Amino acid sequence: MFQTLSDRLGAIFQRLRSRGKLTQADVADVLREVRIALLEADVNLKVVKDFIASVRERAVGAEVLESLTPAQSIIKIVRDGLVELMGGETATVRFAPSGPTPMMLVGLQGSGKTTHAAKLALLFKEQGRRPLLVACDVYRPAAIHQLQVLGEQIGVPVFSQPGKPPQIAAAAMDEARKTGYGAVVIDTAGRLQIDEPLMDELAALAAEVKPLETLLVVDSMTGQEAVNVAKAFDERIALTGTILTKLDGDSRGGAALSIRAVTGKPVKFAGIGEKVTAIEPFHPDRLASRILGMGDVLTLIERTQSVFSEGQAKELAGKIRRHDLTLQDFLEQLRQVRRMGPLGDLLKMIPGMGKLAAGAKIDENEATRIEAIICSMTPRERAEPRVLNASRRKRIAAGSGTQVQDVNRLIKQFEQSRQLMKRFAHKM
Repeated sequence: MFQTLSDRLGAIFQRLRSRGKLTQADVADVLREVRIALLEADVNLKVVKDFIASVRERAVGAEVLESLTPAQSIIKIVRDGLVELMGGETATVRFAPSGPTPMMLVGLQGSGKTTHAAKLALLFKEQGRRPLLVACDVYRPAAIHQLQVLGEQIGVPVFSQPGKPPQIAAAAMDEARKTGYGAVVIDTAGRLQIDEPLMDELAALAAEVKPLETLLVVDSMTGQEAVNVAKAFDERIALTGTILTKLDGDSRGGAALSIRAVTGKPVKFAGIGEKVTAIEPFHPDRLASRILGMGDVLTLIERTQSVFSEGQAKELAGKIRRHDLTLQDFLEQLRQVRRMGPLGDLLKMIPGMGKLAAGAKIDENEATRIEAIICSMTPRERAEPRVLNASRRKRIAAGSGTQVQDVNRLIKQFEQSRQLMKRFAHKM
Protein backbone atom coordinates (compact mmCIF):
# COMPACT_ATOMS: atom_id res chain seq x y z
CA MET A 1 0.00 0.00 0.00
CA PHE A 2 1.44 3.37 -1.11
CA GLN A 3 4.84 1.69 -1.52
CA THR A 4 6.18 4.20 -4.06
CA LEU A 5 5.19 7.24 -2.04
CA SER A 6 6.37 5.67 1.20
CA ASP A 7 9.78 4.84 -0.28
CA ARG A 8 10.25 8.35 -1.65
CA LEU A 9 9.28 10.09 1.58
CA GLY A 10 11.35 7.62 3.61
CA ALA A 11 14.46 8.42 1.57
CA ILE A 12 13.87 12.17 1.94
CA PHE A 13 13.52 12.02 5.72
CA GLN A 14 16.45 9.63 6.09
CA ARG A 15 18.73 12.25 4.56
CA LEU A 16 17.14 14.86 6.79
CA ARG A 17 18.01 12.92 9.95
CA SER A 18 21.72 13.16 9.25
CA ARG A 19 21.84 16.95 9.05
CA GLY A 20 21.53 18.11 12.65
CA LYS A 21 20.08 21.60 12.87
CA LEU A 22 18.22 22.88 9.82
CA THR A 23 18.22 26.19 7.99
CA GLN A 24 15.31 27.64 6.06
CA ALA A 25 17.15 26.59 2.90
CA ASP A 26 17.20 22.98 4.17
CA VAL A 27 13.47 23.09 4.81
CA ALA A 28 12.87 24.52 1.33
CA ASP A 29 14.89 21.68 -0.25
CA VAL A 30 12.97 19.06 1.72
CA LEU A 31 9.59 20.53 0.82
CA ARG A 32 10.58 20.68 -2.85
CA GLU A 33 11.32 16.95 -2.77
CA VAL A 34 8.11 16.21 -0.86
CA ARG A 35 6.19 18.17 -3.51
CA ILE A 36 7.74 16.08 -6.29
CA ALA A 37 6.99 12.85 -4.39
CA LEU A 38 3.33 13.82 -3.99
CA LEU A 39 2.96 14.80 -7.64
CA GLU A 40 4.54 11.50 -8.71
CA ALA A 41 1.98 9.79 -6.46
CA ASP A 42 -0.74 11.41 -8.63
CA VAL A 43 -1.98 13.73 -5.90
CA ASN A 44 -4.09 16.64 -7.20
CA LEU A 45 -1.91 19.67 -8.09
CA LYS A 46 -3.93 22.20 -6.08
CA VAL A 47 -3.96 19.81 -3.11
CA VAL A 48 -0.17 19.51 -3.30
CA LYS A 49 0.29 23.30 -3.44
CA ASP A 50 -1.97 23.87 -0.45
CA PHE A 51 -0.33 21.03 1.49
CA ILE A 52 3.22 22.31 0.89
CA ALA A 53 2.21 25.85 1.82
CA SER A 54 0.66 24.63 5.07
CA VAL A 55 3.69 22.50 5.99
CA ARG A 56 6.09 25.33 5.11
CA GLU A 57 4.23 27.75 7.37
CA ARG A 58 4.56 25.36 10.31
CA ALA A 59 8.09 24.17 9.51
CA VAL A 60 9.92 27.50 9.35
CA GLY A 61 9.05 28.41 12.93
CA ALA A 62 11.89 28.93 15.37
CA GLU A 63 10.80 25.99 17.54
CA VAL A 64 11.54 23.66 14.61
CA LEU A 65 14.71 25.23 13.27
CA GLU A 66 16.19 25.49 16.77
CA SER A 67 15.03 22.07 17.90
CA LEU A 68 17.58 19.43 18.86
CA THR A 69 15.71 16.98 16.60
CA PRO A 70 14.52 19.13 13.69
CA ALA A 71 14.12 16.10 11.40
CA GLN A 72 11.61 14.53 13.80
CA SER A 73 9.78 17.84 14.06
CA ILE A 74 9.48 18.11 10.26
CA ILE A 75 8.31 14.51 9.98
CA LYS A 76 5.64 15.14 12.63
CA ILE A 77 4.48 18.27 10.78
CA VAL A 78 4.24 16.31 7.50
CA ARG A 79 2.37 13.49 9.25
CA ASP A 80 -0.09 15.92 10.84
CA GLY A 81 -0.53 17.55 7.44
CA LEU A 82 -1.31 14.20 5.80
CA VAL A 83 -3.83 13.37 8.53
CA GLU A 84 -5.55 16.72 8.02
CA LEU A 85 -5.48 16.27 4.24
CA MET A 86 -7.33 12.96 4.52
CA GLY A 87 -10.01 14.34 6.82
CA GLY A 88 -8.50 14.36 10.30
CA GLU A 89 -10.79 12.08 12.29
CA THR A 90 -12.28 8.76 11.23
CA ALA A 91 -15.67 9.38 9.58
CA THR A 92 -18.32 6.99 10.82
CA VAL A 93 -21.53 5.81 9.17
CA ARG A 94 -24.74 7.47 10.35
CA PHE A 95 -27.65 5.30 11.43
CA ALA A 96 -31.25 6.31 11.97
CA PRO A 97 -32.27 6.55 15.67
CA SER A 98 -35.15 4.18 14.91
CA GLY A 99 -36.28 2.07 12.00
CA PRO A 100 -34.19 0.95 9.03
CA THR A 101 -31.30 3.08 7.73
CA PRO A 102 -31.22 3.34 3.92
CA MET A 103 -27.74 3.43 2.35
CA MET A 104 -27.10 3.80 -1.35
CA LEU A 105 -23.91 2.66 -3.06
CA VAL A 106 -23.14 4.43 -6.33
CA GLY A 107 -20.28 4.46 -8.83
CA LEU A 108 -19.14 3.58 -12.31
CA GLN A 109 -19.51 0.11 -13.74
CA GLY A 110 -16.71 -2.16 -12.59
CA SER A 111 -15.85 -0.15 -9.48
CA GLY A 112 -16.93 -2.95 -7.14
CA LYS A 113 -20.30 -1.70 -5.89
CA THR A 114 -21.93 -5.13 -5.65
CA THR A 115 -19.01 -6.71 -3.84
CA HIS A 116 -18.69 -3.80 -1.42
CA ALA A 117 -22.42 -3.79 -0.75
CA ALA A 118 -21.95 -7.34 0.55
CA LYS A 119 -18.81 -6.34 2.49
CA LEU A 120 -20.72 -3.52 4.21
CA ALA A 121 -23.67 -5.81 4.96
CA LEU A 122 -21.34 -8.36 6.59
CA LEU A 123 -19.66 -5.59 8.62
CA PHE A 124 -23.05 -4.35 9.87
CA LYS A 125 -24.13 -7.92 10.63
CA GLU A 126 -21.02 -8.42 12.79
CA GLN A 127 -21.92 -5.19 14.61
CA GLY A 128 -25.30 -6.66 15.57
CA ARG A 129 -27.40 -4.75 13.03
CA ARG A 130 -29.78 -6.72 10.80
CA PRO A 131 -28.79 -5.78 7.23
CA LEU A 132 -30.83 -6.22 4.07
CA LEU A 133 -29.23 -6.11 0.63
CA VAL A 134 -31.28 -4.60 -2.19
CA ALA A 135 -30.65 -5.42 -5.86
CA CYS A 136 -31.33 -2.25 -7.85
CA ASP A 137 -28.90 -2.90 -10.70
CA VAL A 138 -31.45 -4.18 -13.19
CA TYR A 139 -29.29 -3.56 -16.26
CA ARG A 140 -26.00 -5.40 -15.87
CA PRO A 141 -26.35 -9.08 -16.76
CA ALA A 142 -26.11 -11.33 -13.68
CA ALA A 143 -25.81 -8.38 -11.27
CA ILE A 144 -28.80 -9.56 -9.23
CA HIS A 145 -27.55 -13.14 -9.23
CA GLN A 146 -24.09 -11.97 -8.11
CA LEU A 147 -25.62 -10.12 -5.16
CA GLN A 148 -27.76 -13.14 -4.26
CA VAL A 149 -24.71 -15.42 -4.28
CA LEU A 150 -22.81 -12.99 -2.06
CA GLY A 151 -25.81 -12.62 0.24
CA GLU A 152 -26.06 -16.38 0.65
CA GLN A 153 -22.31 -16.55 1.34
CA ILE A 154 -22.49 -14.06 4.22
CA GLY A 155 -25.94 -15.06 5.49
CA VAL A 156 -27.70 -11.79 4.59
CA PRO A 157 -31.05 -11.73 2.71
CA VAL A 158 -31.29 -10.02 -0.68
CA PHE A 159 -34.43 -8.15 -1.75
CA SER A 160 -35.23 -8.13 -5.48
CA GLN A 161 -38.30 -7.83 -7.66
CA PRO A 162 -39.18 -6.72 -11.20
CA GLY A 163 -39.55 -3.00 -11.84
CA LYS A 164 -37.63 0.25 -11.90
CA PRO A 165 -34.93 0.89 -9.26
CA PRO A 166 -36.83 3.62 -7.30
CA GLN A 167 -39.86 1.35 -6.91
CA ILE A 168 -37.68 -1.64 -5.97
CA ALA A 169 -35.91 0.40 -3.30
CA ALA A 170 -39.19 1.74 -1.92
CA ALA A 171 -40.60 -1.78 -1.67
CA ALA A 172 -37.40 -2.91 0.07
CA MET A 173 -37.78 -0.15 2.67
CA ASP A 174 -41.38 -1.23 3.32
CA GLU A 175 -40.15 -4.80 3.79
CA ALA A 176 -37.39 -3.60 6.15
CA ARG A 177 -39.87 -1.67 8.31
CA LYS A 178 -42.21 -4.65 8.57
CA THR A 179 -39.53 -7.21 9.39
CA GLY A 180 -37.20 -5.10 11.54
CA TYR A 181 -34.08 -4.79 9.43
CA GLY A 182 -31.62 -2.18 10.69
CA ALA A 183 -29.50 -1.32 7.64
CA VAL A 184 -30.75 -1.38 4.04
CA VAL A 185 -27.79 -1.48 1.63
CA ILE A 186 -28.88 -0.60 -1.91
CA ASP A 187 -26.72 -1.76 -4.82
CA THR A 188 -27.27 0.54 -7.83
CA ALA A 189 -26.42 0.37 -11.51
CA GLY A 190 -23.30 1.93 -12.99
CA ARG A 191 -22.15 2.97 -16.43
CA LEU A 192 -18.78 2.93 -18.14
CA GLN A 193 -18.84 6.70 -17.89
CA ILE A 194 -20.89 9.40 -16.17
CA ASP A 195 -24.03 10.18 -18.19
CA GLU A 196 -27.35 11.93 -17.67
CA PRO A 197 -29.60 8.83 -17.60
CA LEU A 198 -27.44 7.32 -14.85
CA MET A 199 -27.54 10.47 -12.73
CA ASP A 200 -31.27 10.99 -13.29
CA GLU A 201 -32.00 7.45 -12.13
CA LEU A 202 -29.81 7.81 -9.03
CA ALA A 203 -31.43 11.15 -8.20
CA ALA A 204 -34.89 9.57 -8.52
CA LEU A 205 -33.85 6.65 -6.33
CA ALA A 206 -32.43 9.00 -3.70
CA ALA A 207 -35.61 11.09 -3.75
CA GLU A 208 -37.67 7.94 -3.17
CA VAL A 209 -35.78 6.42 -0.21
CA LYS A 210 -33.91 9.50 1.17
CA PRO A 211 -30.72 7.59 2.07
CA LEU A 212 -28.83 8.66 5.19
CA GLU A 213 -25.65 7.57 3.46
CA THR A 214 -24.84 7.88 -0.24
CA LEU A 215 -21.43 6.29 -0.66
CA LEU A 216 -19.40 6.41 -3.85
CA VAL A 217 -17.44 3.23 -4.55
CA VAL A 218 -14.33 4.22 -6.51
CA ASP A 219 -11.13 2.48 -7.57
CA SER A 220 -8.21 4.13 -5.76
CA MET A 221 -5.74 2.88 -8.37
CA THR A 222 -7.22 5.21 -11.00
CA GLY A 223 -5.68 8.17 -9.15
CA GLN A 224 -6.89 11.55 -10.35
CA GLU A 225 -9.67 9.94 -12.37
CA ALA A 226 -11.14 8.67 -9.09
CA VAL A 227 -11.10 12.24 -7.75
CA ASN A 228 -12.81 13.56 -10.91
CA VAL A 229 -15.51 10.86 -10.68
CA ALA A 230 -16.13 11.70 -7.01
CA LYS A 231 -16.47 15.39 -7.79
CA ALA A 232 -18.95 14.73 -10.62
CA PHE A 233 -21.13 12.39 -8.54
CA ASP A 234 -21.09 14.76 -5.57
CA GLU A 235 -22.26 17.70 -7.70
CA ARG A 236 -25.27 15.72 -8.92
CA ILE A 237 -26.42 13.55 -6.01
CA ALA A 238 -24.70 14.96 -2.89
CA LEU A 239 -22.45 12.20 -1.60
CA THR A 240 -21.97 11.64 2.12
CA GLY A 241 -18.69 9.80 1.67
CA THR A 242 -16.62 7.42 -0.42
CA ILE A 243 -15.35 3.85 -0.31
CA LEU A 244 -11.87 3.50 -1.83
CA THR A 245 -11.41 0.03 -3.31
CA LYS A 246 -8.11 -1.74 -4.10
CA LEU A 247 -6.32 0.41 -1.53
CA ASP A 248 -4.06 -2.56 -0.74
CA GLY A 249 -2.72 -2.52 -4.30
CA ASP A 250 -2.38 1.26 -4.66
CA SER A 251 1.36 2.00 -4.68
CA ARG A 252 0.91 5.73 -5.31
CA GLY A 253 -1.94 7.02 -3.14
CA GLY A 254 -3.17 9.97 -5.22
CA ALA A 255 -6.87 9.26 -4.73
CA ALA A 256 -6.67 8.69 -0.96
CA LEU A 257 -4.69 11.91 -0.46
CA SER A 258 -6.79 14.08 -2.80
CA ILE A 259 -10.40 12.99 -2.68
CA ARG A 260 -11.29 14.53 0.71
CA ALA A 261 -9.63 17.86 -0.09
CA VAL A 262 -11.25 18.16 -3.54
CA THR A 263 -14.79 17.01 -2.71
CA GLY A 264 -15.02 17.90 0.97
CA LYS A 265 -16.54 14.45 1.54
CA PRO A 266 -14.74 11.94 3.78
CA VAL A 267 -13.44 8.53 2.84
CA LYS A 268 -15.39 6.23 5.15
CA PHE A 269 -14.15 2.79 4.17
CA ALA A 270 -11.19 1.17 2.45
CA GLY A 271 -11.44 -2.00 0.40
CA ILE A 272 -8.25 -3.98 1.05
CA GLY A 273 -8.77 -7.21 -0.87
CA GLU A 274 -11.20 -9.43 -2.70
CA LYS A 275 -12.64 -11.38 0.26
CA VAL A 276 -15.97 -10.28 1.74
CA THR A 277 -14.16 -9.53 5.01
CA ALA A 278 -11.60 -7.27 3.28
CA ILE A 279 -13.01 -3.89 4.25
CA GLU A 280 -12.14 -1.62 7.15
CA PRO A 281 -12.96 1.91 8.36
CA PHE A 282 -10.66 4.54 6.85
CA HIS A 283 -8.39 5.96 9.56
CA PRO A 284 -6.45 9.03 8.31
CA ASP A 285 -4.03 9.02 11.25
CA ARG A 286 -3.15 5.35 10.87
CA LEU A 287 -2.70 5.63 7.12
CA ALA A 288 -0.46 8.68 7.48
CA SER A 289 1.74 6.75 9.91
CA ARG A 290 1.98 3.83 7.50
CA ILE A 291 2.90 6.11 4.60
CA LEU A 292 5.77 7.52 6.68
CA GLY A 293 6.95 4.07 7.79
CA MET A 294 5.81 4.47 11.40
CA GLY A 295 3.68 1.33 11.44
CA ASP A 296 0.03 0.84 12.40
CA VAL A 297 -0.21 -1.19 15.60
CA LEU A 298 -3.90 -0.43 16.23
CA THR A 299 -5.01 -1.92 12.91
CA LEU A 300 -2.75 -4.93 13.48
CA ILE A 301 -4.37 -5.51 16.90
CA GLU A 302 -7.88 -5.17 15.42
CA ARG A 303 -7.09 -7.66 12.65
CA THR A 304 -5.64 -10.07 15.19
CA GLN A 305 -8.74 -9.82 17.38
CA SER A 306 -10.97 -10.40 14.36
CA VAL A 307 -9.43 -13.82 13.64
CA PHE A 308 -8.24 -15.02 17.08
CA SER A 309 -10.83 -15.40 19.82
CA GLU A 310 -9.86 -15.25 23.48
CA GLY A 311 -10.68 -18.94 23.81
CA GLN A 312 -8.40 -19.85 20.91
CA ALA A 313 -5.57 -17.82 22.41
CA LYS A 314 -5.95 -19.57 25.79
CA GLU A 315 -6.08 -23.00 24.17
CA LEU A 316 -2.92 -22.28 22.17
CA ALA A 317 -1.14 -20.98 25.28
CA GLY A 318 -2.08 -24.17 27.13
CA LYS A 319 -0.66 -26.36 24.37
CA ILE A 320 2.56 -24.37 24.38
CA ARG A 321 2.91 -24.87 28.15
CA ARG A 322 2.21 -28.62 27.82
CA HIS A 323 4.64 -28.93 24.84
CA ASP A 324 1.98 -30.70 22.73
CA LEU A 325 1.68 -28.32 19.78
CA THR A 326 0.96 -30.38 16.64
CA LEU A 327 1.22 -29.79 12.90
CA GLN A 328 -2.59 -29.52 12.89
CA ASP A 329 -2.30 -26.60 15.33
CA PHE A 330 0.42 -25.14 13.12
CA LEU A 331 -1.89 -25.39 10.10
CA GLU A 332 -4.80 -23.73 11.90
CA GLN A 333 -2.61 -20.86 13.10
CA LEU A 334 -1.24 -20.39 9.58
CA ARG A 335 -4.76 -20.17 8.15
CA GLN A 336 -5.75 -17.63 10.80
CA VAL A 337 -2.73 -15.44 10.06
CA ARG A 338 -3.44 -15.57 6.30
CA ARG A 339 -6.93 -14.27 6.99
CA MET A 340 -5.32 -11.10 8.39
CA GLY A 341 -3.80 -10.18 5.02
CA PRO A 342 -0.49 -10.52 3.13
CA LEU A 343 2.48 -11.10 5.43
CA GLY A 344 4.36 -8.16 3.92
CA ASP A 345 1.52 -5.79 4.83
CA LEU A 346 1.39 -7.16 8.38
CA LEU A 347 5.12 -6.54 8.84
CA LYS A 348 4.71 -2.93 7.75
CA MET A 349 2.20 -2.36 10.54
CA ILE A 350 4.91 -3.03 13.13
CA PRO A 351 6.91 0.16 13.86
CA GLY A 352 10.43 -0.08 12.48
CA MET A 353 9.66 -3.16 10.34
CA GLY A 354 8.69 -1.29 7.17
CA LYS A 355 12.19 -1.40 5.70
CA LEU A 356 12.57 -5.07 6.54
CA ALA A 357 9.28 -5.85 4.80
CA ALA A 358 10.34 -3.84 1.75
CA GLY A 359 13.82 -5.38 1.59
CA ALA A 360 12.91 -8.96 2.40
CA LYS A 361 11.58 -11.17 -0.35
CA ILE A 362 8.43 -12.51 1.27
CA ASP A 363 7.11 -15.46 -0.73
CA GLU A 364 3.36 -15.47 -0.17
CA ASN A 365 3.19 -18.81 -2.00
CA GLU A 366 5.26 -20.46 0.73
CA ALA A 367 2.23 -20.50 3.03
CA THR A 368 0.23 -22.25 0.29
CA ARG A 369 2.94 -24.90 -0.05
CA ILE A 370 3.05 -25.46 3.71
CA GLU A 371 -0.73 -25.84 3.83
CA ALA A 372 -0.66 -28.34 0.94
CA ILE A 373 2.06 -30.42 2.66
CA ILE A 374 0.25 -30.62 6.00
CA CYS A 375 -3.08 -31.38 4.30
CA SER A 376 -1.41 -34.35 2.57
CA MET A 377 -0.60 -35.92 5.95
CA THR A 378 -2.79 -38.33 7.88
CA PRO A 379 -4.25 -37.22 11.25
CA ARG A 380 -1.66 -39.36 13.04
CA GLU A 381 1.22 -37.83 11.06
CA ARG A 382 0.04 -34.34 11.94
CA ALA A 383 -0.21 -35.26 15.62
CA GLU A 384 3.03 -37.28 15.77
CA PRO A 385 5.63 -35.93 13.29
CA ARG A 386 8.17 -38.46 14.59
CA VAL A 387 6.46 -41.21 12.53
CA LEU A 388 7.33 -39.40 9.28
CA ASN A 389 9.91 -41.76 7.82
CA ALA A 390 11.39 -41.51 4.31
CA SER A 391 8.57 -43.35 2.53
CA ARG A 392 5.87 -41.27 4.25
CA ARG A 393 7.66 -38.04 3.35
CA LYS A 394 7.94 -39.17 -0.27
CA ARG A 395 4.19 -39.89 -0.34
CA ILE A 396 3.37 -36.50 1.23
CA ALA A 397 5.56 -34.67 -1.30
CA ALA A 398 3.81 -36.42 -4.19
CA GLY A 399 0.37 -35.70 -2.73
CA SER A 400 1.11 -32.00 -2.18
CA GLY A 401 2.87 -31.37 -5.49
CA THR A 402 6.12 -30.45 -3.72
CA GLN A 403 9.60 -31.92 -3.29
CA VAL A 404 10.78 -34.16 -0.45
CA GLN A 405 13.20 -31.35 0.46
CA ASP A 406 10.20 -29.06 1.03
CA VAL A 407 8.65 -31.60 3.41
CA ASN A 408 11.96 -32.05 5.25
CA ARG A 409 12.37 -28.28 5.60
CA LEU A 410 8.85 -27.87 7.02
CA ILE A 411 9.39 -30.64 9.60
CA LYS A 412 12.72 -29.12 10.61
CA GLN A 413 11.20 -25.63 10.97
CA PHE A 414 8.29 -27.04 12.97
CA GLU A 415 10.63 -28.85 15.37
CA GLN A 416 12.72 -25.71 15.80
CA SER A 417 9.55 -23.73 16.55
CA ARG A 418 8.49 -26.31 19.15
CA GLN A 419 11.87 -26.14 20.85
CA LEU A 420 11.72 -22.35 20.90
CA MET A 421 8.21 -22.40 22.36
CA LYS A 422 9.33 -24.97 24.92
CA ARG A 423 12.07 -22.65 26.16
CA PHE A 424 9.59 -19.78 26.16
CA ALA A 425 7.06 -21.82 28.17
CA HIS A 426 9.63 -22.42 30.92
CA LYS A 427 9.85 -18.67 31.43
CA MET A 428 6.08 -18.15 31.57
